[in-house]
Amino acid sequence: MDLLFSIRKVDRAEAIKVNNSPNKPHVHDYEELIIGIKGQLRHFIDFKAKIYTSPFISFVSKGKIHQVDPILVDDDCDFWVIRFKSEFIPETTFQLYQYYHDQASFMFTSKNRFERINTLAKLIQDEMAEEDSELAIVQQLLVTIFINIEAERKLQESDSNELLCNQNITFKNFLAILEENFRRPEGVAFYAEKLFMSARNLNKITQSILNQSVSELIETRKLIEAKNLLLTSDKTISEIGFDLGYSDKAYFTHVFKKKAGQTPSEFRNEIRGETSK
Repeated sequence: MDLLFSIRKVDRAEAIKVNNSPNKPHVHDYEELIIGIKGQLRHFIDFKAKIYTSPFISFVSKGKIHQVDPILVDDDCDFWVIRFKSEFIPETTFQLYQYYHDQASFMFTSKNRFERINTLAKLIQDEMAEEDSELAIVQQLLVTIFINIEAERKLQESDSNELLCNQNITFKNFLAILEENFRRPEGVAFYAEKLFMSARNLNKITQSILNQSVSELIETRKLIEAKNLLLTSDKTISEIGFDLGYSDKAYFTHVFKKKAGQTPSEFRNEIRGETSK
């Protein structure tokens, strides 16, 4: 994508075209926000697939391996697809969607708030259609869309898990440190020390938010990166394991199989076979 910003509609005809075209898991060098007004979206990201029914939003941060398939409901589909370079709006506006991978896509419970987002998208499209369109206006409208999305996300989290709101900052900081260090052979104590807290308290926070221990989250992040490398690189299993802090190939294979249900070699052969179809 050479443009700083773009917006387009995916309607019934476009959805059929997408579904009849080769559609492999891929990465891109821009941020993408999909706003679902009608229809459904099957979204494959971080090697997990889920179907979202409109109204929904789905955010894909730059560099994520993913695949999207629009699904007609009552023979109709209507999505906004907004793409933009990271530098188009301040990172702080949408950084939560990079931290909360599992919450970067969700269905809306507030009809009024979603209607406001749809209206904002229409205003953006109108501005971009102008011969002398002003990107500063588009920028502010996009920021407002993200503010509304964040408000809905907080509302849903408040309803389902009040602890997430209270412990949000610590959890975000942990994930940020994890993103910088997951390739290293570090354990829970390393991350707890970085956050000036005990390993026990850090585990309490991750358990309350995602029902996973710190160790499980570390291994999950390593697994995602291992799958990325198995798909996109020609490195050997040993090289990938070493890149992720495993000095022993057999142990890396054991951990991978325990979490993924298959060996790294089996995964590579299967995923490359699927993407070549």
